[in-house]
Amino acid sequence: MGKKLTVYMIDGTEYGPRFSEIGNWVGKAVYSPRATINKIISRDEFDNPGIYCLKGDPTDEAFSERIYIGEAENIKVRLKQHLSDPNKDFKELIFFISKDELLTKTQIRYLESRLVQIAIEAKTAQIDNGNSPSLPTLHEADISDMEYFLEQMKLILPVMGFNFLIASTVSTSINSNKEPINPIHQTYYIKTKTFKATMQETDQGYIVLKGSEAKRELSPSCTETYRNMRRKLLETNIMIEDKNGLIFAEDAVFNSPSAASNMVLGRNSNGYTEWVTRKGKTFKEIQEAINK
Repeated sequence: MGKKLTVYMIDGTEYGPRFSEIGNWVGKAVYSPRATINKIISRDEFDNPGIYCLKGDPTDEAFSERIYIGEAENIKVRLKQHLSDPNKDFKELIFFISKDELLTKTQIRYLESRLVQIAIEAKTAQIDNGNSPSLPTLHEADISDMEYFLEQMKLILPVMGFNFLIASTVSTSINSNKEPINPIHQTYYIKTKTFKATMQETDQGYIVLKGSEAKRELSPSCTETYRNMRRKLLETNIMIEDKNGLIFAEDAVFNSPSAASNMVLGRNSNGYTEWVTRKGKTFKEIQEAINK
């Protein structure tokens, strides 16, 4: 079922501050580049309690985002503290409030804890928080409400350019036999004399399955983009050292079959021809058959 998301550009420019709302949801997102915060900080939305995310440049080139997640009973007061703090060198801000102004301190602490937890588990961005705050105690009904609130936040964040919750791994896509649990998704393989790997095409992307093996060293011809990708996989322990090379410790999500094959083969490759089915059909051949 689809959802209607409304984005309102406050100053009428494509790069300026904006609001975002989802139909029939009590929440509201406020986004702003750091350069334009002072233009809108006097608005009423900033006087609300809420959960906020600051985005800046990562110190590790393996990541594309550096994120800090926080909560405040008054967004304006907390934000002014961050703006004057030289250690909070962020470029963009997004925060979430309730339009009915009913978010309690405990509820926003719950949202903060859950958001940090999900961000760390996603292994996509450099998260400044380090460890997630402990979950506060909430009644079951409040937990249900906050989880729904969180689901709407997860929908809005990527639309606003915050991708840190888009997971680099999928923990439930395979069973103990390392076979796909969803038969409608096609599965492909790479086999060499020294290692083998399995990839599943899903709605989430191209997933190299846990237990797949990979070449230890990258070819000198690999671009910086793929070197950073390999470093990120190793730093987040998605890929770990094995006696014969490297092994995927988790199901890893890639945005193209070639990115997946490059990480497996350790060189520039064409994933459309490297990945094949059990019957020897290449990824390219399967796609051509589907699109006829």
